[in-house]
Amino acid sequence: MNRFRTRLTLIFIAMIGLAMIVAGFFMAELLKSSHLDALRQSLLREARLLRTTVDWKWDGDEASLMRYYSGLADTLRKSADARVTFIRADGKVLGDSDHDAAGMDNHYRRREVAESREKGVGYSIRFSDTIRQNMMYVALPVRQGERIEGYLRLSISLALIEASIRKLWYFLIAGLAAVFLVAGLVIYRISSAMTRPIENITKVAREMTGMNYEARVPVRHSDDEIGQLGKAIHAMADSLRLQVNRIRENESRLQTVLDNMISGVVMVDCERRVTLVNRAAEEIVGLNAREMLGKSCREARLPEDLIGLVDQSLVSKSHMRGELVFHYPEERTVEVNAAPLQADPEWSGVLVVLHDITALRRLENMRSEFVANVSHELKTPVAAVKGFAETLLSGALEDRETAKTFLQIIYDESERLDRLIGDILELSRIESRRAALNYSPVELGGFLTDLVHILEPAARKKQIRLEVQVGEDLYIEADEDRLRQILINLLQNGINYTPEGGKVSVFAEPAEAGEDYEHIRLTVADTGIGIPRKDLPRIFERFYRVDKARSRSSGGTGLGLSIVKHLVELHRGTIRVESEVGIGTRFILELPVVQP
Repeated sequence: MNRFRTRLTLIFIAMIGLAMIVAGFFMAELLKSSHLDALRQSLLREARLLRTTVDWKWDGDEASLMRYYSGLADTLRKSADARVTFIRADGKVLGDSDHDAAGMDNHYRRREVAESREKGVGYSIRFSDTIRQNMMYVALPVRQGERIEGYLRLSISLALIEASIRKLWYFLIAGLAAVFLVAGLVIYRISSAMTRPIENITKVAREMTGMNYEARVPVRHSDDEIGQLGKAIHAMADSLRLQVNRIRENESRLQTVLDNMISGVVMVDCERRVTLVNRAAEEIVGLNAREMLGKSCREARLPEDLIGLVDQSLVSKSHMRGELVFHYPEERTVEVNAAPLQADPEWSGVLVVLHDITALRRLENMRSEFVANVSHELKTPVAAVKGFAETLLSGALEDRETAKTFLQIIYDESERLDRLIGDILELSRIESRRAALNYSPVELGGFLTDLVHILEPAARKKQIRLEVQVGEDLYIEADEDRLRQILINLLQNGINYTPEGGKVSVFAEPAEAGEDYEHIRLTVADTGIGIPRKDLPRIFERFYRVDKARSRSSGGTGLGLSIVKHLVELHRGTIRVESEVGIGTRFILELPVVQP
């Protein structure tokens, strides 16, 4: 029994020992595999990080490159805690942290190098003839464009892992059950300690791809590889956040500049697609940015002349300039500059800058018309004076009555010429802002009554009735002389163009309801011949006359209403006209009570 018990015990011990040996073997292999896998992933991450941070240099002679990469390998060996090797594309070792690169064999056909060349990542475990140890190697290709310029290889000794395996076997021999428990706990703790930081790092990396740069990896031990990697990820997140913020600020500044430019900006790529439009360009071409972006010039319905200029710039690859007339949404004269954009070495498109010069061209036309009109208006009285003077010199002086008539005509034409020159000079002073205004309070009741008394003789000759309607205690801050000039011009126009027996009225009232009104409305109305609707938009232009024959017979220069409009604007007011042919005309002024 004792012998059987002994045998049975030995059998159980043998079975337990065999089971523990088998379990120990598998646990040893599992521990080794886990160590190797984690070590490989760590080396791979470090290699990728080093590949992005190293300042690669491939130009130069072989000796200088070997000195450069050998020094770099020694420096990185201290921070990476791994053997660092730099290999040229042809397999020549340029630098190694643990060995003289000049004495090392060509590594072009090494397993990890060949695998990295084919798959992008190379991995192998073998005995190193250089260091005389089992080593784990991880290699990554270094590319410039699509070409491989070299390889970065990190390697680390497996001596620690092999020592751990041997130690495990010693514990199994000394106490199988205790070793099994300790091995299980060690494996669990090791795997947990290695996988949890990796999971955290993976989670943070995913959040960073979603542009959450506030995510952080909890780092407990900052001295190990995981801690260093966590710190590197923290630094990378801070750098990315800073760069993204700068990019957003620059984009915001650029967008603000584009949106507030008075010139239109349109960018067209090589495929003739619209890639950028600012607010001014939308207004000039009369299209919304959403209707243009991403579409070809013709699909975006840009003006044909503009498309032609862009095509010329793209074909010739040179700056093109033109002055075009756009008819939509309104007629505009636009100066277009198309400049090709080059993204070395290829052309990337055309930048089009649009300047709306409609107002400038309109001013030039008005200036030309003004010179022509002045010349014509001056020529008429001068010709009359000259003609009648020549007639008198030819003998008409002998006929007293004829001579008196001709001299009266010469005098009238001289007066007309004097008024014309005076109005031209007055208009020039007003338009050049040299006519200084002296503001003072004006009581409108007495002011308008005095004006009517001044004009009553002229109205009485045509049996025209003058009326004044003014509210009580109406005051306005204005230049009294200029205000008198405005209203006399308007009232004289009413008298001149109102038939006999008609009426000319002037009204003054607050423009807004209530006691705190800010503007006074002055209305000059007549029952005259009226102004056709087609002439109303041009009534304030210089020398514009609705009825040229009647204007000249009334002694008008054609500048009165233009002077009135400029004086009203100098008072920071507005003027408009309402008229019906055969019924009469109303000029409505609105002036601020107090000048700012």
